[in-house]
Amino acid sequence: MGAFSGCLNIMLSYRHSFHAGNHADVLKHLLLYWVLDYFNQKDKPYWYIDTHSGAGVYDLASNEAQKVGEFREGIARLWCAEHLSDALTAFVAHQQKMLPEHYYAGSPCWAQSLLRDTDKMRCFELHQSDFSLLNQNVKEWRLGRRAVVKQEDGFAGLIALLPPVTRRAVILIDPPYEQKQDYVRVVYTLKEALKRFATGCYLLWYPCLSRTESQKLPEQLKKLLPNNYLNAQLHVHAPRADGFGMHGSGVFILNPPYSLAQKLQQTLPELTKLLAQDAGAKYVLDVQIK
Repeated sequence: MGAFSGCLNIMLSYRHSFHAGNHADVLKHLLLYWVLDYFNQKDKPYWYIDTHSGAGVYDLASNEAQKVGEFREGIARLWCAEHLSDALTAFVAHQQKMLPEHYYAGSPCWAQSLLRDTDKMRCFELHQSDFSLLNQNVKEWRLGRRAVVKQEDGFAGLIALLPPVTRRAVILIDPPYEQKQDYVRVVYTLKEALKRFATGCYLLWYPCLSRTESQKLPEQLKKLLPNNYLNAQLHVHAPRADGFGMHGSGVFILNPPYSLAQKLQQTLPELTKLLAQDAGAKYVLDVQIK
């Protein structure tokens, strides 16, 4: 990782189990669901690479999920909604088909449910407890040699895998952003990844915060591929007066499927209304597709 090789200083306190199923997960997994479905429309195999995989499956009845209860303002609102569009109905139905009630699928679970026999999955997770849970879940999915799970730094692990032999890949980069360094590392990693694999479909999740690093990130990402990106943000409430907390999140995609922008134009208004917590809720969709 060049300049980062000697200064990882990784904090392992973050666990997604406290936040599983929140509004950010809904946006992230909806986009991942659509992207993987798009990749499945061609017979050619592809790889799914997840740099920050988490545990893979989350029990929303657990102490962790119940302590914060973020899922109640996220996926639970979709579960309880009476009139959803066809697009969101299909998304919710797929989620419920994967797991029993009170469980929520993390990104590796979404991926394994959509991968075909010719596709492969590579997952990275540093946290020991989440890595153990992920390993157990992957074994239960019975993917065999098609799935590889490593307790390694996902940023470095991604670069080592590129380019995949299939020359087709969906890459999800979803760090916790507990440190300012994460903002620097995602830009650096994507820049290096594009040098090795320019045609990969890269999905980067990021928080919408009052912090400068968060606000500047989309403009930095646009410079990496100015003519072929999609940036979707969902803000569920106005920024707090004290500047604390995440008022929304975004997914920035390099080399997005051409059909994705239209899907979002039709669905983001509905999703914003469903997940709004105050009158400051809004969405942002910025697209340049060649």
